[in-house]
Amino acid sequence: MLRAVLAVIAGYAIWTALWLLGNLAIAQVWPEVADPEFTSLPQPALIAALALSFVCSLVAGLLAAKVHAGKPVLVMSILLLVTGIAVQSGVWDRMPLWYHLVFLVAIVPLCLVGGRLAGKAR
Repeated sequence: MLRAVLAVIAGYAIWTALWLLGNLAIAQVWPEVADPEFTSLPQPALIAALALSFVCSLVAGLLAAKVHAGKPVLVMSILLLVTGIAVQSGVWDRMPLWYHLVFLVAIVPLCLVGGRLAGKAR
């Protein structure tokens, strides 16, 4: 049970850490990303953020499964989705609908794929 909880925490934490660090890098290229009052972002910045979220989800699933394979990966991915919905709802009017949909729809499947990759690496 403890390993399952640690798997969820580890996956969630690595997703968050990678996201925050990746956004710092994206903000170096597109400074408007760091502006809390932005009204729109350039499409390349949005695509970079999506690519970052894909990597975050894959790595989070991989790490969670390395700690404890199975349901913890699914639980972690659902928690990330709930967090993503909350965060995206706060910037809903500042980004195009396609971005929100792709970002949210990809979280769970990519976490699960990352979890499966961990199983294949064993």
